[in-house]
Amino acid sequence: MADPIPPTEDPIDATRRWVERAVIGLNLCPFAKAVYVKQQVRFVLSDASTPEALLEELAEELVLLRDTDPEQIDTTLIVHPDVLADFLDYNDFLENADAAVEALDLQGEIQVASFHPNYQFAGTMPDDISNYTNRSPYPTLHLLREASIDRAVEAFPDPDVIVERNVKTLDALGHAGWEKLFAE
Repeated sequence: MADPIPPTEDPIDATRRWVERAVIGLNLCPFAKAVYVKQQVRFVLSDASTPEALLEELAEELVLLRDTDPEQIDTTLIVHPDVLADFLDYNDFLENADAAVEALDLQGEIQVASFHPNYQFAGTMPDDISNYTNRSPYPTLHLLREASIDRAVEAFPDPDVIVERNVKTLDALGHAGWEKLFAE
């Protein structure tokens, strides 16, 4: 399957396009549009080339998010194109990300969600279209405020419905439709 994102494109531009066309455009996350239009999403381009350097950046961004008014920054996307390109390595790194949240005493306050160009849920085939709910153009760590998640769940109390709807949306779209989303 060809990558729909040109490799020479700016990673932040590609990630914004993915958020606009897939996450918001397909309504994969019904809570994303509100914070995006209010410009409360922070996009960070990591220059990390090692997992250790990424972990340091992650800790800095966790502290920044903790210390910033949600009206200014509600959520952060750390795009890291030069480290953890292998999905299995990325997946293993998520334990370190969770440990950083815990070390900073932020459990219950901030959580880390994961997106990757080769994202694969357990029990699926690599090309299963359902994996695309978590496929971003570049490896990305998404820092989410728990309070925002709680408000979203109040408005949408059964998150399983979102997952089921997303799978149906992507099944109907198919791989060709997914690629067409990103065609210029």
